[in-house]
Amino acid sequence: MKKIIRLGTRGSPLALVQAEEIRHQLLVAYPHMAAEIEVEIVPIRTEGDWKPEHKERRFIEMGSNKGLFTKEIEDALINNYVDMAVHSMKDVASQLPDNLEIAAITERNNPHDAFIGRKAHTLGELVPGSIIGTSSLRRQAQLLAQRPDLKIVPLRGNVETRLKKLENGLADATLLAVAGLARLGLESHISSIMSIQAMLPAAGQGALGIEVRRDDEDMLKFLAPLNHQNSSICVTAERAVMRAIDGSCHTPAGAYATVHSGQLSLEALIARADGTGLLRLSAQGNADDAEMIGEKLGHKLRATASADLFTS
Repeated sequence: MKKIIRLGTRGSPLALVQAEEIRHQLLVAYPHMAAEIEVEIVPIRTEGDWKPEHKERRFIEMGSNKGLFTKEIEDALINNYVDMAVHSMKDVASQLPDNLEIAAITERNNPHDAFIGRKAHTLGELVPGSIIGTSSLRRQAQLLAQRPDLKIVPLRGNVETRLKKLENGLADATLLAVAGLARLGLESHISSIMSIQAMLPAAGQGALGIEVRRDDEDMLKFLAPLNHQNSSICVTAERAVMRAIDGSCHTPAGAYATVHSGQLSLEALIARADGTGLLRLSAQGNADDAEMIGEKLGHKLRATASADLFTS
């Protein structure tokens, strides 16, 4: 009889594709696993997916988006309903429950944001007063910092829903993660890809993380081959920034790291939702010190920025 390992995930089309990606990576890492182990994908409906009051509201009106798409999955993990859980790392709160940890971060996909316009191909081509649909404060702040003439309206739902709303004329353009569009085979909708300079990503954007119970040593060992070292280092640094500035607050924030020849380069920003007060700083150092570099940069952002950025 096969051993069944239960993989918890959101039930959205993108989340299910991501879960299948993890199952495939396990089969590649353990080619003889199929004869002995079955990875069962267990969809779990999260608060961010089902509560009616969340459907069209901005995340700032609900508090933080962090945890809206992970809490029920983490509860299932804690209560042994599933054995591991896959998350988009950009959705994971910077502080995990004490009895859980990220066992592996797989190789990161494209971290950029995609610009999708009904008539314009780039942000610069939008006529003054154009409407951009997004419920991301990070995207809103950076858009308005560059184009204060734009009007931002909430645009919620899964990737396909947001694309349909755009097609129906609810906005002139929107921004979506390139990685999500690619995983769903929807790259044809991309008008252009925003540079990192123009749109700093969310911490962990493009990366998938596998969360397990901290005391489950067998699962920690089982998932170790899926961990991609450089991706893990970068996401560790980015999440450390968010913890230091309190990434669960209402402050629009982003962070992005790269590793080359053992050296880490990290950028992070915070701003007001209207795009004013935007502060962007960078740091470099040995990749082995990723968490410390991220913490220091986060504390520097807090110390340098206007104090009102951190009021909820």
